[in-house]
Amino acid sequence: MFDSQGNKLYNEDLLGEALSIYPRDSYQIATKCGIKVVNGQQVLDARPEVIRDSLANSLKRLKTEYVDLYYLHRVDPNTPIEVVAKTMKELMAEGKIKHWGLSEAGNETIKKAHAICPLTVVESEYSMMFRDPERNGLLKTLEELNIGFVPFAPLGKGFLTGTVDVNQRFPANDTRSKQPRFKPENMKANQVLLDLIKSIAAKKNATPAQIALAWVMAKAPWIVPIPGSRKLSRIKENIEATNIKLTAQELMEINEMLDKMELKAERWDLDSPNAKRVGK
Repeated sequence: MFDSQGNKLYNEDLLGEALSIYPRDSYQIATKCGIKVVNGQQVLDARPEVIRDSLANSLKRLKTEYVDLYYLHRVDPNTPIEVVAKTMKELMAEGKIKHWGLSEAGNETIKKAHAICPLTVVESEYSMMFRDPERNGLLKTLEELNIGFVPFAPLGKGFLTGTVDVNQRFPANDTRSKQPRFKPENMKANQVLLDLIKSIAAKKNATPAQIALAWVMAKAPWIVPIPGSRKLSRIKENIEATNIKLTAQELMEINEMLDKMELKAERWDLDSPNAKRVGK
């Protein structure tokens, strides 16, 4: 997107303009650093000078003096996480950020970072379709360290809403076109999960999306999902999920049914660049 003078606009430009009419203490901003685009390719770079430069640019675009939550977008294998944590600690002391978090980090990385500068949150994918954080010890680590969890794609990139055609072909610029789980044969195999969600939704007088979100939120009070939404109607629908309560008995029964399913939920091909930067 570009402005009337032809200058490129970032999401932060739009957000900064929209929020500029409100008192700064009436909202909270989360943004990220650690990935830059070089010759059309994403490159991980978490060197202290890069983090500082990225933050300075974000503050300018957001028209603010501080960010409430600053994430490292992905773990840079060439920069020790201890160096990143030290940099974040300095930025907090300088008043430029209030809290910090990691995205898609592994358990040992989280522990090392937290020991130097306590983390507020960790962000990773988690949903009824993709339950790796339960299996790889991430949820246990976060609970032990009192770190919040922000699951992205809690609606399974749209699949759990029941609005995706199993025969649909995604355009090349849609990340789902590169994910094994969205191959027609895999979406058909995963229909069993969608059938379960729809049956629960009918009993709760809710939509499938609301049930998927309610399940994530029922797992623990320190879990706050962030569903992606392009329409105001979807945002309103998602907000209503907070009014849906799953009892401990219901949650146990749902989890037992999920455990019996053999889902085709792989996010990436194992040798893809995206797969190699998850859980580091």
